[in-house]
Amino acid sequence: MKVWKSALIASLAGLALAAGSVYVWLNQPLSLAAESVELSIESGTPPRRIAEGWVQAGVRTSSFLLYEWFRWSGQAKRIRAGSYQIEGAVTPVQLLEMMVSGNESTAFVRFNEGWTMRQVRAELARAEALKPIAATMSDKELMSALGDGGTPAEGRFFPDTYSYSKGSTDLAVLRRAHRAMTRQLQSAWAERASGTPLKNDTELLTLASIVEKETGSAADRGKVAAVFINRLRINMPLQTDPTVIYGLGESFDGNLRRRDLLADTPFNTYTRNGLPPTPIAMPGKASLLAAARPAPDKSLYFVARGDGSSEFSNDLAAHNRAVNKYQRGR
Repeated sequence: MKVWKSALIASLAGLALAAGSVYVWLNQPLSLAAESVELSIESGTPPRRIAEGWVQAGVRTSSFLLYEWFRWSGQAKRIRAGSYQIEGAVTPVQLLEMMVSGNESTAFVRFNEGWTMRQVRAELARAEALKPIAATMSDKELMSALGDGGTPAEGRFFPDTYSYSKGSTDLAVLRRAHRAMTRQLQSAWAERASGTPLKNDTELLTLASIVEKETGSAADRGKVAAVFINRLRINMPLQTDPTVIYGLGESFDGNLRRRDLLADTPFNTYTRNGLPPTPIAMPGKASLLAAARPAPDKSLYFVARGDGSSEFSNDLAAHNRAVNKYQRGR
């Protein structure tokens, strides 16, 4: 009897000690592998997979403990689908609260395809409950803070909708967008067509930004990319208005004049052959893939039809006829 009582007391003492340890763990900030960690949760994802996902994303703790906490709390089935990002001191209790409350504790910011860095910064300035850290940095300082120093900021952020915890920083949002573009760009470059005249993924990004700005109809995207690839192959000027407009910057008043096309600048693809020195906007995934694998087309020219689509031509004579038809009304 005494042995049984001693064993029971020891077991109860062990349970009390374990309960105390669990309480401390639940209310102690989680260690993160980076300044911020993000996870996208799709509808129907099991709680165990969610716990494993956080650990794989960079939360330094036991996925078993996380899962058991989700299950024991009774709120595992209330976790909402969405994109979540944590930074700083976040406890397991707060992590679960964030996922259960969903939109109540998060806000969203949207970067659109074809936006410039200036437009991205303006959108971040308007975003709800976002601390302006990157807003005080130059583009050069920003890229250094993101670990990509020496790289121009233009085009290096992926256009998408980003959710964030209210009170997060604009730098944390940009870090996620930068990582997303890096992944998308590497993926597109890995799928590039053999024999492409593009030398590296930076040139791919630059061409994709031009394709993004020049495409009026999604169905034409591959052929628009083909025109520019064909021109690069024969060292023919790209002659694309969006690069000239980008070079004009804030001085552009919406009217592109002949003198603008004749004024030589690094972004004037009428006066200079090859690609401009940097991207001119943020391309989406479709434009990245189009630049990597353009349509099998020999066209060297295209002109807008006026309905969003374009007319493509293999030679200058055919192009001039298309211009007369769609642009000059003859």
